[in-house]
Amino acid sequence: MQIKTTTTLIALTLSALLASPVTLAANGAGLSSPNQPVAQSLNSESEKANALFERIFMDNVMASPTTQTQLGIKTDYDKWDERGEQADERKLTRSQKHLAELNSINIDKLDQQTRLSYDLLKARLTQAIDQHQWRHYSYPVNQMYGGHSFIASFLINQHQISNEADAQAYIARLQAVPSNLHQLTQSLEVRAEKGIIAPKFVFPYVLSDSKNIITGAPFDNGEDSAIWADFKRKVALLDISQSQQEALLKQAKSALIKQVKPAYTSLISYVTDLEKRADTRDGVWRFDNGEQFYNMALARTTTTDMSADEIHQLGLSEVDRIHDEMRAIMKQVNFEGSLAEFFTFMREDKQFYYPATDEGRQAYLTEATALIDNMTSRLDEVFNIKPKAPMVVKRVEAFREKSAGKAFYNQPTPDGSRPGTYYANLYDMEAMPKYQMEALAYHEGTPGHHMQIAIAQELQGVPKFRRFGGYQAYVEGWGLYSEYFPKEMGLYADPYSDFGRLAMELWRSCRLVVDTGIHAKKWTREQGIEYYVQNTPNAKSDAVKMVERHIVMPGQATAYKVGMIKILALREKAQQALGDKFDIRDFHTIVLKNGPVPLDVLESEIDLWIKKSS
Repeated sequence: MQIKTTTTLIALTLSALLASPVTLAANGAGLSSPNQPVAQSLNSESEKANALFERIFMDNVMASPTTQTQLGIKTDYDKWDERGEQADERKLTRSQKHLAELNSINIDKLDQQTRLSYDLLKARLTQAIDQHQWRHYSYPVNQMYGGHSFIASFLINQHQISNEADAQAYIARLQAVPSNLHQLTQSLEVRAEKGIIAPKFVFPYVLSDSKNIITGAPFDNGEDSAIWADFKRKVALLDISQSQQEALLKQAKSALIKQVKPAYTSLISYVTDLEKRADTRDGVWRFDNGEQFYNMALARTTTTDMSADEIHQLGLSEVDRIHDEMRAIMKQVNFEGSLAEFFTFMREDKQFYYPATDEGRQAYLTEATALIDNMTSRLDEVFNIKPKAPMVVKRVEAFREKSAGKAFYNQPTPDGSRPGTYYANLYDMEAMPKYQMEALAYHEGTPGHHMQIAIAQELQGVPKFRRFGGYQAYVEGWGLYSEYFPKEMGLYADPYSDFGRLAMELWRSCRLVVDTGIHAKKWTREQGIEYYVQNTPNAKSDAVKMVERHIVMPGQATAYKVGMIKILALREKAQQALGDKFDIRDFHTIVLKNGPVPLDVLESEIDLWIKKSS
């Protein structure tokens, strides 16, 4: 299938997924090496441009204390990001200033790599300005992410404590929680006044997560709460005296009781009242200009000009194709019955699941780690570019596992102080079948998100905004492609595991149908859940979580299949053109060596590689 692409940049944070799209005409130039010799006049202007790229990137980083922490910078280690109308206006002003500075560059004197960076950054700044009009089209708290759960997950997973000053910064962030959550409440109310309130199903998740954060010691007599346990564990590892440790623990305990608990109690009260104003309509079609917003969300996410109807039909056709491939596996394993009956067998037979015990959950993590270790040992067969950063497999923390997604990946810090992390959600073991483990590990870990994201961060000669930015269709397209090509290496030897691979691709195909169904065709949450249950072998709990994700992140889940189809099409194009000269290791290098790029730019680079290699 031919997919026409347009250049679209996605924001760095999940909360920015509900932003308006931007398109950028490709300049037709391939991506040249950063070390390519150029004339001195070009070098001078290119150096000037690259210095500006770095300054603009750092301006944005230094305006966000949490981004600083994620990148291993401790300048504002004791602060949270500001949110709200004034913060949004400051961001808009900053983008307008940066765009004006960028426009002062003489683009005719830039080398090809720098010109590409210029075009991408200009698109990003233009998008930031254009998306200001859509800044309220989001749910600041929901079951996937939000200010209520971010505080705990950020402190636990991002705020490292290497010395006493780091611990004091942690305490300062605890003391600032009331201001942070007050700004969150104001943001929710601004949206509510515009009729932008999350559907009713969201609120029990938000309330549960918020209550979990202030459950346990020192808030009550139970086991240590998640934040308290984290702080105690990190402080215990410091090389300081017992009295210094006790002083830090006393300050943190006081902040938790006097600042954190009242702030969350207030938030819980507000959200409880807000729930009464919510309804059960799920799609963004219910908003003013909702159709326009969704069309923009699709264009941004898929980096195509495909309409909601076209995406819906693509999903339906892919579902039919994959069902046929699954029927072939049914014959291979001598299953007698219909595909629906095979789905029931795969969904319910106990042989396909680890027990819902501590031992069962540990066995899952152990096997997932073994799968990734095996793939890592074979990377040289398919890659001549690899990341330096290590990766670990972890269970999603208890305080957020009930509402969190099935699996996800957190990027490493550039300085190596924190590895890349593949999180597996083991709350519901019936949603984590053994036959999907292999594809899931390849997608979230190696050779999927960890390879792509860690390699991008480690690139030399590429501006930081490109190394740490992303394009949804590229990033998730690579993740889904990474589930597929290990089969060509002889993996998925177990037919049930290969069925699991197909089941996950089927899942992404259903996403095209259901996302557009909910937001463009006015499907209900229940209709979406029923479509997944009828067409996939996944647990109903999977279907519920996925549909609820569609609802709060419109368009986002459509990127996977579109990106995968494009990468496979480009690979086929290269194989046809190069014949015996085609080497999959070189193809993967071209895909990864410049960091995340729009699909049309990736195609230009593949075309240039074909031309040079022919």
